[in-house]
Amino acid sequence: MTNSVEAATKKKIPWKLIAVILAFVVLLIITFLPNNGSVPIVGQRALAILAFAVILWVTEAVSYPISAAMIVGITAISLGLSPMIDDPSTTYGTSSALTMALGGFANSAVALVAAALFLAAAMQATNLHKRLALWVLSLVGTKTKSIVLGSILVSIILAFFVPSATARAGAVVPILLGMVAAFGLPKNSRLGALLVITAVQAVSIWNVGIKTAAAQNMVALGFIQKQFGTDVAWLDWFVYAAPFSIIMSILLFFIMINLIKPETDKIEGGKEVIKQQLSELGKLKSSEVRLIVISILLLLFWATEGILHPFDTSTVTIVAIAILLAPKIGVFTSWKQAETVIPWGTIIVFAVGISLGTVLLETQGAQWLSKTIFGSLGLENMPLLATIALVSLFNIIIHLGFASATSLSSALIPIFIALAATLNLGDNQIGFVLIQQFVISFGFLLPISAPQNMLAYGTESFTVKDFLKSGIPLTIAAYLLVLLMSATYWKWIGLI
Repeated sequence: MTNSVEAATKKKIPWKLIAVILAFVVLLIITFLPNNGSVPIVGQRALAILAFAVILWVTEAVSYPISAAMIVGITAISLGLSPMIDDPSTTYGTSSALTMALGGFANSAVALVAAALFLAAAMQATNLHKRLALWVLSLVGTKTKSIVLGSILVSIILAFFVPSATARAGAVVPILLGMVAAFGLPKNSRLGALLVITAVQAVSIWNVGIKTAAAQNMVALGFIQKQFGTDVAWLDWFVYAAPFSIIMSILLFFIMINLIKPETDKIEGGKEVIKQQLSELGKLKSSEVRLIVISILLLLFWATEGILHPFDTSTVTIVAIAILLAPKIGVFTSWKQAETVIPWGTIIVFAVGISLGTVLLETQGAQWLSKTIFGSLGLENMPLLATIALVSLFNIIIHLGFASATSLSSALIPIFIALAATLNLGDNQIGFVLIQQFVISFGFLLPISAPQNMLAYGTESFTVKDFLKSGIPLTIAAYLLVLLMSATYWKWIGLI
């Protein structure tokens, strides 16, 4: 018996190694395919790098930061040896290509993501996000339906102040599981599945509603800023997307209470659990008070951008982080305290993703890919609503293969920008791209569709089947709502 187990272990297929090898094979094949002139050679090589990146991202053969380093190195060499578009007799050179590969680090959206991660770290360092979650849940009561509603409300409130979907889920899920345990039910009970799935689906819904709620939004805005020379103000984004998230939150409530029937209609010990956890947090600390003040001021500056002041979202957020790091008036006691909780790899991946997308646009690779994927559909002759319907459906299907909406934005937004240009949408180009960015945040279907889903799935409180049971109706509802709002609200307010 032991020998057979050892033999099975030895025969275990190294899928990650195979995926890495496959990525390099695809890279080489696309790089050296005969070029018929429909795309510049440098654009063809940029597409080869995109294929390489997508294979690594989808299979998660290596971590995202490692894939970012590989993409930068390959871009510098492959594009550096490519003939220039304007002068084919000259190559770009590795120095210029490396500058292109690192260009994303100069994008203001990267600064905003970095600052947002600091803000999320400040919330975690003070436990303010947990206190907020407990406070909201203490108000809603102990009936199951009330707690479902409470978990949605918590996700909404935290979305304004915690610019990290994973951090928001990380604050709410343990509290909900504590309430389930207080009733004497296992974490994988129907009640546990109901509450945890509701919380993470609400997190995904509000990734759409608020500009600063998710990193993938910053990816899209980075491309929009680079390509169109304009930014989307925090309040403008809120006006566009918050009605969608509000409607979806209402639908989420009714879908969840009807799909997953819990063992009980009331959690008798729920109030006591919340009181105990609030008691463990102790009285409001001075650092929390300072963070509350800074967060409220930050939210006010975000919401009044371009109305009461000329400061953009990135600048305001960085100033807030500088204050949070300042001695006496800040939240962090030292740089080391902040340094240890910041996911620096996320910043690197984010910047490299923007670099790759920009390279695709500048080398005309994105334009070629857009024509190849969508050209045969005759979109230019279709009404805009039909175009949005088809492209959104494509977007949702592609998302099934991606575990990160940030990497999905890096891969798809340049293609959507190129598509918008070929469709001659005029002033509607930005609106079209933004709507597709909203769809990119639809991580409703599978646990692997978003990091916050995986965090919740790791608690073993629900099965993939449970998640899919809620994810299918939510995805269908979200898709239909996008079409309805495209035909009505977004058209009325001038987004498209």
